[in-house]
Amino acid sequence: MKPLEIIYWIRVILAIVAGVISAVVATLFGAAEFNTFLNGVTIALAIYLISYYALKAKFANQVEKQSKIMSMGIFMYFIAWAVFFILFYSILKGPTLLG
Repeated sequence: MKPLEIIYWIRVILAIVAGVISAVVATLFGAAEFNTFLNGVTIALAIYLISYYALKAKFANQVEKQSKIMSMGIFMYFIAWAVFFILFYSILKGPTLLG
């Protein structure tokens, strides 16, 4: 695989991990407040930025444009994070009975 493909798939896997961590944090601290969503977004951003610096160190010589390391897979990362955050939060919270 090409370096940019590897970066892309690493970001997809990290988005799943970030979604799981965000869902666990939201479940533990309650999801009634807007701060819970902000905590999840903060976790997603932190993991993305950490992955940027780790991938930059690994692939700096293999990618011709350094900006591609930052932008490769960014849209898919946040879409996958949102999908897996909602999925795992729903699984962890479970169905609730009204009334």
